[in-house]
Amino acid sequence: MHETEVGLVKVRIRGFRSARDVTLAPGPLCALVGEANAGKSNVLAAIWTLLEPGAPAPVSRDAWVGGDGRIRIEADVGGGQSLELETAPLGIALASAEAAPSVLFLPAAERSRTVLAPTAATEGPALEAATLLRRALGRERTASSAAAAAVALGEWLEACLKEGIRGLVLLIEEPELFLRPQAQRYLYRLLRSFAASGNQVLYATHAPAFLNVARLEELALVEQRHELGTVIVQPEPLTPDESFRALSEFDAERSELFLARAALLVEGRTEKLAFPFVFRALGADPDRDGISIVECGDKPNIPLFARICGTTGIPYVAVYDRDAPAGREPIAAERAVNDAIRRMVPPERAVVLVPDFEAVAGLHGHGHKPERAWRRFAGIDRTHVPPPLADATLRVLALVSA
Repeated sequence: MHETEVGLVKVRIRGFRSARDVTLAPGPLCALVGEANAGKSNVLAAIWTLLEPGAPAPVSRDAWVGGDGRIRIEADVGGGQSLELETAPLGIALASAEAAPSVLFLPAAERSRTVLAPTAATEGPALEAATLLRRALGRERTASSAAAAAVALGEWLEACLKEGIRGLVLLIEEPELFLRPQAQRYLYRLLRSFAASGNQVLYATHAPAFLNVARLEELALVEQRHELGTVIVQPEPLTPDESFRALSEFDAERSELFLARAALLVEGRTEKLAFPFVFRALGADPDRDGISIVECGDKPNIPLFARICGTTGIPYVAVYDRDAPAGREPIAAERAVNDAIRRMVPPERAVVLVPDFEAVAGLHGHGHKPERAWRRFAGIDRTHVPPPLADATLRVLALVSA
């Protein structure tokens, strides 16, 4: 979306529900990512309240708890215009309403009913898109069905693209609901195409299929921070070289990183198979604690994954091989990789295995490393966990309990 086109350039929300003071600068496509109750839905609801003429006016229960009861939602839109909605003891003031872009909101709670939040649109892209959505819903179901409604979303976006709809701000909660993984990936591509066709799409998701690690600038990481309420962090974009490498290395499983409370970065499949057993031996469960064990696809990729974690504020620990016994220097190529990791990973976030994982884990022989690791660790107990692996596990557990 070009700067002169209709769309949100910057949004500031103050005193609305969990948003004490939140600023968001969305691009054509913006994914709100965070734990449940972080405030993602409140951000979308605030934007809809500002843009939708038929949205209910905020009431006292929408005000930030502990504040003065005042709610203020502001937005800069394409073309240099601005919008504001403010509630005060004397009522509500809305300025520059004519500058508001068309909006449609698809809340998760409506997926099994009307799908679409109320809209007062009588013309323009919102009316056109709403009409197409109702047609798609009518074709896909004869009775209320959330699964059929989910399928209809893809058909609807195809129709919107075919009709050339432009200038719409589309807000969606959890587009992944009731869709199989393949359908999620297809819907994500449709959303990208819709945004690239002159619209703006903002959505809240818990599905890795809707996250693009190569485009970090499209992510808005949403957290709940006690007295601060909802906080949004928008990462800086990767360099072109980093973007290509991230695109080639990240799949849906690795993209879980953005939904994790903390990450354990490991070199390859062997370590990824072994570490869940180490957690279990120490009385922990990475899934229960929201920890992703991320296989980086080889040691040279660890700096990239560490950079992404650092940019997005995801706590992490990196485990990697020194690739030389103590007292001996690694060969030049390994030394260069080790130096790159040290430059990116702080010492307290790094666990170096000397000389390598196989030696530390007591894996003997050649070939079939993942299978041998699985057999070695499947029945391990606390007393037999190699100390460096226990150290890495306890460090990442400490990050989620901090």
